Amino acid sequence: MFMGTSVLSLRIDHELLERLKEHAAKRGMSVQDYVVRTLIRDDFDERFKCAVDETEKFYGLT
Repeated sequence: MFMGTSVLSLRIDHELLERLKEHAAKRGMSVQDYVVRTLIRDDFDERFKCAVDETEKFYGLT
């Protein structure tokens, strides 16, 4: 399955950008790659939690 890309433009303050640059540099990544990776990880965590919640509801554990 082909997945296209889109552009997302953000306006962030200088201090946040500097922190993002530091975090990205520690991992040898660009700021863009670091932000995208962080968003993907957060999205996965959210979807995983929803799946666990649904499983617990199904089995009556909640």
